[in-house]
Amino acid sequence: MRSLSFITKATLSGLALLSSSLYASPYSSATLDAAEALKQQALNSSDAYQIVEDLTTEIGPRLTGSDNDLRAVDWALARMTTLGFNNVYKEPVEVPHWVRRVNQAEVISPYPQPLVITALGNSISTPKAGLTAAIVRFADFDALKAAPEGSLTGKLAFIDHKMERYRDGRGYGPVVKARSQGASVAASKGAVGLLLRSVGTDSARFAHTGTMRYADGITKIPAAALSAPDADQLTRMLARHSDIQIKLDIQTEIHPPATSYNVIGEISGSSKADEIVLIGAHLDSWDEGTGALDDGAGVGIVLGAAKQIIDANLTPERTIRVVLFAAEEVGLIGAKAYRDAHKSELDKHYIAAEADFGAGPIYALHSRVSETALPQMDQLAALLAPLGVERGNNNSWGGPDMSVLPPLGVPVAGLALDGTDYFDYHHTPDDTLDKIPPKAIQQSMTVYTLFSWLMANSNTELRPIPLPKAGESRRAPPKPKADK
Repeated sequence: MRSLSFITKATLSGLALLSSSLYASPYSSATLDAAEALKQQALNSSDAYQIVEDLTTEIGPRLTGSDNDLRAVDWALARMTTLGFNNVYKEPVEVPHWVRRVNQAEVISPYPQPLVITALGNSISTPKAGLTAAIVRFADFDALKAAPEGSLTGKLAFIDHKMERYRDGRGYGPVVKARSQGASVAASKGAVGLLLRSVGTDSARFAHTGTMRYADGITKIPAAALSAPDADQLTRMLARHSDIQIKLDIQTEIHPPATSYNVIGEISGSSKADEIVLIGAHLDSWDEGTGALDDGAGVGIVLGAAKQIIDANLTPERTIRVVLFAAEEVGLIGAKAYRDAHKSELDKHYIAAEADFGAGPIYALHSRVSETALPQMDQLAALLAPLGVERGNNNSWGGPDMSVLPPLGVPVAGLALDGTDYFDYHHTPDDTLDKIPPKAIQQSMTVYTLFSWLMANSNTELRPIPLPKAGESRRAPPKPKADK
Protein backbone atom coordinates (compact mmCIF):
# COMPACT_ATOMS: atom_id res chain seq x y z
CA MET A 1 0.00 0.00 0.00
CA ARG A 2 1.05 3.62 -0.39
CA SER A 3 2.91 5.37 2.40
CA LEU A 4 1.81 8.87 3.35
CA SER A 5 4.06 11.76 4.23
CA PHE A 6 1.99 14.53 5.74
CA ILE A 7 3.48 17.97 6.18
CA THR A 8 4.86 18.56 9.65
CA LYS A 9 4.23 21.19 12.29
CA ALA A 10 5.54 23.98 10.10
CA THR A 11 2.67 23.46 7.69
CA LEU A 12 -0.02 22.32 10.12
CA SER A 13 -0.45 26.01 10.95
CA GLY A 14 -1.01 26.87 7.28
CA LEU A 15 -4.59 28.02 7.72
CA ALA A 16 -3.65 30.40 10.47
CA LEU A 17 -0.74 31.81 8.47
CA LEU A 18 -2.99 32.44 5.49
CA SER A 19 -5.93 33.84 7.41
CA SER A 20 -4.58 37.37 7.71
CA SER A 21 -4.49 37.79 3.92
CA LEU A 22 -7.62 35.85 3.01
CA TYR A 23 -10.17 36.47 5.76
CA ALA A 24 -11.87 39.48 4.14
CA SER A 25 -12.79 37.56 1.01
CA PRO A 26 -14.16 35.00 0.65
CA TYR A 27 -14.03 33.82 4.30
CA SER A 28 -14.42 35.61 7.60
CA SER A 29 -11.75 35.34 10.27
CA ALA A 30 -14.19 33.36 12.43
CA THR A 31 -14.71 30.87 9.60
CA LEU A 32 -10.96 30.44 9.17
CA ASP A 33 -10.36 30.06 12.89
CA ALA A 34 -13.02 27.34 13.00
CA ALA A 35 -11.46 25.69 9.94
CA GLU A 36 -8.07 25.50 11.64
CA ALA A 37 -9.65 23.91 14.71
CA LEU A 38 -11.58 21.48 12.51
CA LYS A 39 -8.41 20.49 10.72
CA GLN A 40 -6.61 19.65 13.94
CA GLN A 41 -9.66 17.75 15.20
CA ALA A 42 -10.06 15.73 11.99
CA LEU A 43 -6.35 14.88 11.78
CA ASN A 44 -6.70 13.25 15.18
CA SER A 45 -9.91 11.39 14.33
CA SER A 46 -10.42 7.83 13.09
CA ASP A 47 -14.12 8.42 12.41
CA ALA A 48 -13.99 7.77 8.65
CA TYR A 49 -12.19 4.46 9.04
CA GLN A 50 -14.51 3.39 11.85
CA ILE A 51 -17.58 4.12 9.73
CA VAL A 52 -16.24 1.96 6.87
CA GLU A 53 -15.36 -0.78 9.31
CA ASP A 54 -18.89 -0.75 10.69
CA LEU A 55 -20.52 -0.71 7.25
CA THR A 56 -18.43 -3.52 5.79
CA THR A 57 -18.60 -5.66 8.94
CA GLU A 58 -22.26 -5.20 9.82
CA ILE A 59 -23.67 -5.12 6.29
CA GLY A 60 -21.02 -6.39 3.86
CA PRO A 61 -21.77 -6.37 0.12
CA ARG A 62 -24.70 -4.19 -0.95
CA LEU A 63 -25.84 -5.30 -4.38
CA THR A 64 -28.59 -3.09 -5.80
CA GLY A 65 -32.04 -4.54 -5.07
CA SER A 66 -30.79 -7.12 -2.56
CA ASP A 67 -31.78 -7.59 1.06
CA ASN A 68 -28.37 -6.22 2.06
CA ASP A 69 -29.09 -3.10 0.02
CA LEU A 70 -32.11 -2.39 2.23
CA ARG A 71 -30.19 -3.31 5.38
CA ALA A 72 -27.60 -0.73 4.36
CA VAL A 73 -30.32 1.90 4.01
CA ASP A 74 -31.52 1.19 7.54
CA TRP A 75 -27.92 1.23 8.77
CA ALA A 76 -27.30 4.62 7.15
CA LEU A 77 -30.48 6.15 8.57
CA ALA A 78 -29.57 4.95 12.05
CA ARG A 79 -25.95 6.08 11.74
CA MET A 80 -26.90 9.58 10.53
CA THR A 81 -29.35 9.90 13.41
CA THR A 82 -26.71 8.81 15.92
CA LEU A 83 -24.18 11.22 14.44
CA GLY A 84 -26.52 14.12 15.17
CA PHE A 85 -27.72 15.38 11.78
CA ASN A 86 -30.60 17.85 12.16
CA ASN A 87 -32.67 16.22 9.45
CA VAL A 88 -32.43 12.58 8.34
CA TYR A 89 -34.66 11.04 5.67
CA LYS A 90 -34.76 8.71 2.68
CA GLU A 91 -36.17 9.05 -0.83
CA PRO A 92 -37.35 6.03 -2.85
CA VAL A 93 -35.59 4.94 -6.02
CA GLU A 94 -36.73 2.19 -8.38
CA VAL A 95 -33.74 -0.03 -9.11
CA PRO A 96 -32.99 -3.16 -11.16
CA HIS A 97 -32.50 -6.44 -9.32
CA TRP A 98 -30.01 -8.81 -10.91
CA VAL A 99 -28.47 -11.76 -9.06
CA ARG A 100 -25.35 -13.82 -9.85
CA ARG A 101 -25.60 -17.54 -9.12
CA VAL A 102 -22.91 -19.46 -11.03
CA ASN A 103 -19.58 -18.30 -12.53
CA GLN A 104 -17.61 -21.14 -14.06
CA ALA A 105 -15.36 -21.57 -17.06
CA GLU A 106 -12.74 -24.04 -18.20
CA VAL A 107 -10.57 -24.84 -21.15
CA ILE A 108 -11.88 -28.09 -22.65
CA SER A 109 -9.15 -28.58 -25.25
CA PRO A 110 -6.36 -28.79 -26.15
CA TYR A 111 -5.06 -27.74 -22.70
CA PRO A 112 -7.79 -28.63 -20.16
CA GLN A 113 -7.78 -26.44 -17.02
CA PRO A 114 -10.09 -24.15 -15.03
CA LEU A 115 -10.41 -20.40 -15.56
CA VAL A 116 -11.33 -17.67 -13.05
CA ILE A 117 -14.25 -15.56 -14.30
CA THR A 118 -17.14 -13.49 -13.01
CA ALA A 119 -20.38 -12.67 -14.77
CA LEU A 120 -20.78 -9.06 -15.81
CA GLY A 121 -23.70 -7.30 -14.19
CA ASN A 122 -26.95 -7.70 -16.13
CA SER A 123 -25.64 -10.70 -18.07
CA ILE A 124 -28.10 -13.37 -19.06
CA SER A 125 -27.43 -17.04 -18.28
CA THR A 126 -25.89 -19.64 -20.52
CA PRO A 127 -27.98 -22.77 -21.09
CA LYS A 128 -28.26 -24.81 -17.89
CA ALA A 129 -25.53 -27.17 -19.04
CA GLY A 130 -23.32 -24.28 -20.12
CA LEU A 131 -22.03 -23.67 -23.63
CA THR A 132 -18.84 -24.77 -25.35
CA ALA A 133 -17.22 -22.82 -28.18
CA ALA A 134 -13.91 -21.77 -29.66
CA ILE A 135 -12.53 -18.34 -28.72
CA VAL A 136 -11.48 -15.57 -31.08
CA ARG A 137 -9.12 -13.02 -29.58
CA PHE A 138 -9.31 -9.27 -30.18
CA ALA A 139 -6.64 -6.88 -28.96
CA ASP A 140 -9.23 -4.25 -28.07
CA PHE A 141 -12.83 -3.18 -28.54
CA ASP A 142 -12.11 -1.39 -31.81
CA ALA A 143 -10.74 -4.61 -33.27
CA LEU A 144 -13.96 -6.39 -32.33
CA LYS A 145 -16.04 -3.64 -33.90
CA ALA A 146 -14.03 -3.99 -37.09
CA ALA A 147 -14.68 -7.74 -37.37
CA PRO A 148 -16.88 -8.71 -40.37
CA GLU A 149 -20.50 -9.58 -39.75
CA GLY A 150 -20.94 -13.31 -39.28
CA SER A 151 -17.24 -13.88 -38.61
CA LEU A 152 -17.93 -14.96 -35.01
CA THR A 153 -20.85 -17.28 -35.67
CA GLY A 154 -20.90 -19.95 -32.96
CA LYS A 155 -17.79 -18.61 -31.24
CA LEU A 156 -16.82 -16.77 -28.07
CA ALA A 157 -15.37 -13.29 -28.52
CA PHE A 158 -12.35 -12.65 -26.26
CA ILE A 159 -11.32 -8.99 -25.78
CA ASP A 160 -7.81 -8.79 -24.35
CA HIS A 161 -7.27 -5.05 -23.74
CA LYS A 162 -5.06 -4.36 -20.73
CA MET A 163 -5.85 -1.30 -18.62
CA GLU A 164 -3.04 1.14 -17.85
CA ARG A 165 -2.36 2.40 -14.33
CA TYR A 166 -2.65 6.12 -13.53
CA ARG A 167 -3.19 8.03 -10.31
CA ASP A 168 -6.28 9.77 -11.70
CA GLY A 169 -7.70 6.58 -13.23
CA ARG A 170 -7.69 7.85 -16.79
CA GLY A 171 -6.79 4.37 -18.04
CA TYR A 172 -10.35 3.27 -17.24
CA GLY A 173 -12.20 5.04 -20.04
CA PRO A 174 -10.40 3.38 -22.97
CA VAL A 175 -11.15 -0.15 -21.70
CA VAL A 176 -14.51 0.10 -19.96
CA LYS A 177 -16.38 0.60 -23.24
CA ALA A 178 -15.69 -3.03 -24.02
CA ARG A 179 -17.29 -4.09 -20.74
CA SER A 180 -20.42 -2.01 -21.20
CA GLN A 181 -20.97 -2.53 -24.95
CA GLY A 182 -18.91 -5.55 -25.94
CA ALA A 183 -21.58 -8.24 -25.61
CA SER A 184 -23.94 -6.61 -28.08
CA VAL A 185 -21.17 -5.84 -30.57
CA ALA A 186 -19.94 -9.44 -30.33
CA ALA A 187 -23.48 -10.75 -30.76
CA SER A 188 -23.92 -8.60 -33.86
CA LYS A 189 -21.00 -10.52 -35.40
CA GLY A 190 -22.60 -13.89 -34.52
CA ALA A 191 -20.85 -14.64 -31.19
CA VAL A 192 -22.57 -16.85 -28.64
CA GLY A 193 -20.79 -15.26 -25.66
CA LEU A 194 -18.20 -12.71 -24.55
CA LEU A 195 -15.05 -13.11 -22.47
CA LEU A 196 -13.34 -9.88 -21.42
CA ARG A 197 -9.98 -9.28 -19.79
CA SER A 198 -10.99 -7.71 -16.49
CA VAL A 199 -11.06 -3.94 -16.36
CA GLY A 200 -8.35 -3.66 -13.73
CA THR A 201 -4.67 -2.93 -13.17
CA ASP A 202 -3.73 -5.91 -11.01
CA SER A 203 -2.12 -9.25 -11.74
CA ALA A 204 -4.05 -11.09 -9.01
CA ARG A 205 -6.22 -14.03 -9.97
CA PHE A 206 -9.47 -12.17 -9.27
CA ALA A 207 -11.97 -11.24 -11.96
CA HIS A 208 -13.48 -7.74 -11.95
CA THR A 209 -17.23 -7.49 -12.43
CA GLY A 210 -19.15 -4.38 -13.50
CA THR A 211 -22.31 -3.48 -15.29
CA MET A 212 -22.93 -4.08 -18.98
CA ARG A 213 -25.82 -3.13 -21.22
CA TYR A 214 -27.53 -4.88 -24.09
CA ALA A 215 -28.36 -2.85 -27.17
CA ASP A 216 -31.95 -2.94 -28.38
CA GLY A 217 -32.66 -5.24 -31.28
CA ILE A 218 -29.56 -7.42 -30.86
CA THR A 219 -29.57 -10.97 -29.47
CA LYS A 220 -28.47 -11.09 -25.83
CA ILE A 221 -25.47 -13.29 -25.09
CA PRO A 222 -23.82 -14.17 -21.75
CA ALA A 223 -20.81 -12.05 -20.80
CA ALA A 224 -18.04 -12.58 -18.25
CA ALA A 225 -14.75 -11.04 -17.19
CA LEU A 226 -11.55 -13.09 -16.89
CA SER A 227 -8.88 -12.51 -14.28
CA ALA A 228 -5.74 -10.96 -15.77
CA PRO A 229 -3.62 -14.12 -15.37
CA ASP A 230 -6.31 -16.16 -17.11
CA ALA A 231 -6.51 -13.67 -19.99
CA ASP A 232 -2.73 -14.00 -20.34
CA GLN A 233 -3.06 -17.79 -20.23
CA LEU A 234 -5.58 -17.84 -23.07
CA THR A 235 -3.36 -15.59 -25.17
CA ARG A 236 -0.42 -17.95 -24.65
CA MET A 237 -2.61 -20.91 -25.59
CA LEU A 238 -3.72 -19.21 -28.81
CA ALA A 239 -0.06 -18.67 -29.72
CA ARG A 240 0.35 -22.46 -29.59
CA HIS A 241 -2.98 -23.61 -31.02
CA SER A 242 -5.62 -21.82 -33.05
CA ASP A 243 -8.58 -23.80 -31.73
CA ILE A 244 -9.03 -23.21 -27.99
CA GLN A 245 -12.35 -24.65 -26.81
CA ILE A 246 -13.93 -23.07 -23.73
CA LYS A 247 -16.85 -24.23 -21.66
CA LEU A 248 -18.71 -21.29 -20.09
CA ASP A 249 -21.36 -21.72 -17.40
CA ILE A 250 -23.06 -18.57 -16.13
CA GLN A 251 -26.33 -18.69 -14.23
CA THR A 252 -28.01 -15.44 -13.22
CA GLU A 253 -31.45 -14.24 -12.22
CA ILE A 254 -33.19 -11.07 -13.34
CA HIS A 255 -36.01 -10.05 -11.01
CA PRO A 256 -38.63 -7.31 -11.33
CA PRO A 257 -37.44 -3.83 -10.32
CA ALA A 258 -37.12 -3.25 -6.59
CA THR A 259 -37.26 -0.18 -4.36
CA SER A 260 -34.13 1.21 -2.79
CA TYR A 261 -33.44 4.65 -1.33
CA ASN A 262 -31.18 7.64 -1.39
CA VAL A 263 -30.34 8.34 2.26
CA ILE A 264 -29.97 12.00 3.20
CA GLY A 265 -28.72 13.79 6.30
CA GLU A 266 -28.48 17.55 6.81
CA ILE A 267 -26.63 19.96 9.05
CA SER A 268 -29.05 22.87 8.91
CA GLY A 269 -27.66 26.25 7.97
CA SER A 270 -28.32 29.62 9.59
CA SER A 271 -28.44 32.79 7.49
CA LYS A 272 -28.43 30.92 4.15
CA ALA A 273 -30.22 27.76 5.18
CA ASP A 274 -32.00 27.41 1.84
CA GLU A 275 -28.65 27.11 0.04
CA ILE A 276 -27.02 23.69 -0.06
CA VAL A 277 -23.47 22.41 -0.01
CA LEU A 278 -23.88 18.83 -1.22
CA ILE A 279 -21.35 16.11 -0.46
CA GLY A 280 -22.00 12.49 -1.27
CA ALA A 281 -20.96 8.92 -1.89
CA HIS A 282 -22.86 5.86 -3.05
CA LEU A 283 -24.17 3.25 -0.65
CA ASP A 284 -24.56 0.30 -3.01
CA SER A 285 -21.72 -2.01 -4.03
CA TRP A 286 -21.07 -5.11 -6.07
CA ASP A 287 -21.58 -8.48 -4.45
CA GLU A 288 -18.09 -9.92 -4.89
CA GLY A 289 -16.26 -8.09 -2.07
CA THR A 290 -17.57 -6.01 0.84
CA GLY A 291 -17.53 -2.71 -1.02
CA ALA A 292 -14.85 -1.17 1.21
CA LEU A 293 -13.08 0.96 -1.39
CA ASP A 294 -16.09 1.22 -3.69
CA ASP A 295 -17.69 3.03 -2.06
CA GLY A 296 -17.58 2.33 1.67
CA ALA A 297 -14.57 4.64 1.82
CA GLY A 298 -16.61 7.47 0.33
CA VAL A 299 -19.39 6.85 2.85
CA GLY A 300 -16.83 7.04 5.64
CA ILE A 301 -15.24 10.20 4.25
CA VAL A 302 -18.42 12.26 3.88
CA LEU A 303 -20.13 11.03 7.05
CA GLY A 304 -16.88 11.50 8.96
CA ALA A 305 -16.49 15.03 7.59
CA ALA A 306 -19.99 15.97 8.68
CA LYS A 307 -19.36 14.43 12.10
CA GLN A 308 -16.38 16.73 12.64
CA ILE A 309 -18.57 19.79 12.14
CA ILE A 310 -21.37 18.39 14.30
CA ASP A 311 -18.99 17.40 17.10
CA ALA A 312 -17.46 20.88 17.07
CA ASN A 313 -20.95 22.37 17.67
CA LEU A 314 -20.57 24.58 14.61
CA THR A 315 -23.50 25.95 12.61
CA PRO A 316 -22.70 26.70 8.98
CA GLU A 317 -24.38 29.54 7.10
CA ARG A 318 -25.50 27.19 4.33
CA THR A 319 -27.03 23.78 4.89
CA ILE A 320 -24.58 20.92 4.46
CA ARG A 321 -26.40 17.99 2.90
CA VAL A 322 -24.88 14.50 2.79
CA VAL A 323 -26.44 12.11 0.27
CA LEU A 324 -25.65 8.40 0.13
CA PHE A 325 -26.86 7.51 -3.34
CA ALA A 326 -28.57 4.29 -4.37
CA ALA A 327 -27.70 2.21 -7.42
CA GLU A 328 -24.62 4.04 -8.67
CA GLU A 329 -23.05 0.83 -9.89
CA VAL A 330 -25.85 0.08 -12.32
CA GLY A 331 -26.13 3.46 -14.01
CA LEU A 332 -26.23 6.42 -11.57
CA ILE A 333 -29.88 5.62 -10.95
CA GLY A 334 -30.01 7.15 -7.47
CA ALA A 335 -28.25 10.29 -8.70
CA LYS A 336 -30.73 10.74 -11.52
CA ALA A 337 -33.62 10.22 -9.11
CA TYR A 338 -32.13 12.85 -6.76
CA ARG A 339 -31.70 15.28 -9.65
CA ASP A 340 -35.30 14.84 -10.73
CA ALA A 341 -36.74 14.97 -7.20
CA HIS A 342 -34.80 18.15 -6.35
CA LYS A 343 -34.98 19.92 -9.70
CA SER A 344 -36.90 22.86 -8.21
CA GLU A 345 -34.07 23.59 -5.76
CA LEU A 346 -31.02 22.91 -7.89
CA ASP A 347 -30.54 26.65 -8.32
CA LYS A 348 -29.98 26.70 -4.53
CA HIS A 349 -27.23 24.07 -4.67
CA TYR A 350 -24.16 26.18 -4.02
CA ILE A 351 -21.63 23.43 -4.86
CA ALA A 352 -21.48 19.63 -4.92
CA ALA A 353 -18.70 17.04 -4.57
CA GLU A 354 -18.55 13.25 -4.31
CA ALA A 355 -16.04 10.83 -2.80
CA ASP A 356 -16.05 7.74 -5.02
CA PHE A 357 -12.53 6.66 -5.91
CA GLY A 358 -11.22 4.79 -2.89
CA ALA A 359 -9.75 6.10 0.35
CA GLY A 360 -7.26 8.61 -1.00
CA PRO A 361 -5.31 10.61 0.01
CA ILE A 362 -6.71 13.62 -1.86
CA TYR A 363 -4.02 15.30 -3.94
CA ALA A 364 -5.83 17.95 -6.03
CA LEU A 365 -8.80 20.31 -6.02
CA HIS A 366 -10.54 20.50 -9.39
CA SER A 367 -13.66 22.60 -9.89
CA ARG A 368 -16.34 23.77 -12.30
CA VAL A 369 -17.24 27.31 -11.28
CA SER A 370 -17.55 30.67 -12.98
CA GLU A 371 -14.44 32.45 -14.21
CA THR A 372 -14.97 35.14 -11.59
CA ALA A 373 -14.91 32.50 -8.83
CA LEU A 374 -11.60 30.97 -9.85
CA PRO A 375 -9.64 33.14 -7.37
CA GLN A 376 -11.74 31.64 -4.57
CA MET A 377 -10.90 28.11 -5.76
CA ASP A 378 -7.24 29.10 -5.82
CA GLN A 379 -7.53 30.39 -2.26
CA LEU A 380 -9.32 27.24 -1.16
CA ALA A 381 -6.54 25.16 -2.68
CA ALA A 382 -3.99 27.29 -0.79
CA LEU A 383 -5.83 26.55 2.44
CA LEU A 384 -5.77 22.83 1.64
CA ALA A 385 -2.14 22.83 0.51
CA PRO A 386 -0.75 21.95 3.98
CA LEU A 387 -2.64 18.66 3.61
CA GLY A 388 -0.89 17.90 0.32
CA VAL A 389 -3.63 19.21 -1.99
CA GLU A 390 -2.69 21.14 -5.13
CA ARG A 391 -4.88 23.27 -7.39
CA GLY A 392 -6.26 21.42 -10.40
CA ASN A 393 -8.36 22.40 -13.41
CA ASN A 394 -11.82 23.92 -13.87
CA ASN A 395 -13.29 21.00 -15.86
CA SER A 396 -14.55 18.83 -13.01
CA TRP A 397 -17.73 16.78 -13.09
CA GLY A 398 -17.80 16.44 -9.29
CA GLY A 399 -17.73 12.63 -9.21
CA PRO A 400 -19.89 9.95 -10.88
CA ASP A 401 -23.20 10.70 -9.15
CA MET A 402 -22.61 14.45 -9.13
CA SER A 403 -21.97 14.38 -12.90
CA VAL A 404 -25.72 14.69 -13.53
CA LEU A 405 -25.68 18.21 -12.02
CA PRO A 406 -23.25 20.36 -14.09
CA PRO A 407 -25.40 20.09 -17.25
CA LEU A 408 -28.09 21.87 -15.20
CA GLY A 409 -25.71 24.62 -14.07
CA VAL A 410 -24.76 23.35 -10.62
CA PRO A 411 -21.16 24.19 -9.58
CA VAL A 412 -19.08 21.18 -8.57
CA ALA A 413 -15.69 20.38 -7.10
CA GLY A 414 -13.54 17.35 -7.75
CA LEU A 415 -11.48 16.44 -4.71
CA ALA A 416 -9.14 14.07 -6.51
CA LEU A 417 -8.46 10.89 -4.57
CA ASP A 418 -5.22 9.05 -5.32
CA GLY A 419 -6.39 6.00 -7.26
CA THR A 420 -3.00 4.53 -8.12
CA ASP A 421 -4.00 1.10 -6.82
CA TYR A 422 -7.79 1.55 -6.86
CA PHE A 423 -8.30 -0.60 -9.95
CA ASP A 424 -6.29 -3.44 -8.41
CA TYR A 425 -9.33 -4.19 -6.23
CA HIS A 426 -12.23 -2.52 -8.06
CA HIS A 427 -15.31 -4.79 -8.33
CA THR A 428 -13.46 -7.88 -7.08
CA PRO A 429 -13.70 -10.16 -4.02
CA ASP A 430 -10.55 -8.37 -2.84
CA ASP A 431 -12.38 -5.05 -2.22
CA THR A 432 -12.23 -5.42 1.55
CA LEU A 433 -11.46 -3.30 4.60
CA ASP A 434 -7.77 -4.21 4.79
CA LYS A 435 -7.18 -2.30 1.53
CA ILE A 436 -7.98 1.03 3.21
CA PRO A 437 -4.93 2.83 4.67
CA PRO A 438 -6.17 4.53 7.87
CA LYS A 439 -3.95 7.59 7.36
CA ALA A 440 -5.14 8.03 3.78
CA ILE A 441 -8.83 8.03 4.63
CA GLN A 442 -8.13 10.31 7.61
CA GLN A 443 -6.53 12.89 5.30
CA SER A 444 -9.40 12.58 2.81
CA MET A 445 -11.96 13.09 5.57
CA THR A 446 -10.03 16.15 6.79
CA VAL A 447 -10.05 17.68 3.30
CA TYR A 448 -13.81 17.07 2.96
CA THR A 449 -14.36 18.58 6.42
CA LEU A 450 -12.58 21.80 5.46
CA PHE A 451 -14.15 21.90 2.00
CA SER A 452 -17.67 21.52 3.43
CA TRP A 453 -17.15 24.08 6.17
CA LEU A 454 -15.47 26.71 4.00
CA MET A 455 -17.97 26.35 1.14
CA ALA A 456 -20.87 26.57 3.56
CA ASN A 457 -19.53 29.92 4.79
CA SER A 458 -18.13 31.44 1.60
CA ASN A 459 -19.38 34.79 0.31
CA THR A 460 -18.41 34.25 -3.36
CA GLU A 461 -20.91 33.66 -6.17
CA LEU A 462 -19.94 30.49 -8.09
CA ARG A 463 -22.34 30.77 -11.03
CA PRO A 464 -22.68 30.70 -13.99
CA ILE A 465 -20.47 27.68 -14.57
CA PRO A 466 -18.94 26.69 -17.92
CA LEU A 467 -21.43 24.08 -19.11
CA PRO A 468 -20.03 20.73 -20.25
CA LYS A 469 -19.65 20.36 -24.00
CA ALA A 470 -20.94 17.37 -25.95
CA GLY A 471 -18.43 14.56 -25.75
CA GLU A 472 -16.38 16.19 -22.99
CA SER A 473 -14.53 13.64 -20.89
CA ARG A 474 -15.86 13.14 -17.39
CA ARG A 475 -12.33 12.58 -16.12
CA ALA A 476 -9.98 15.43 -15.35
CA PRO A 477 -7.46 16.02 -18.15
CA PRO A 478 -4.09 14.53 -17.22
CA LYS A 479 -1.36 16.71 -15.84
CA PRO A 480 1.79 16.94 -17.97
CA LYS A 481 3.91 14.65 -15.84
CA ALA A 482 4.63 10.95 -15.69
CA ASP A 483 2.58 9.21 -13.01
CA LYS A 484 2.02 5.79 -14.55
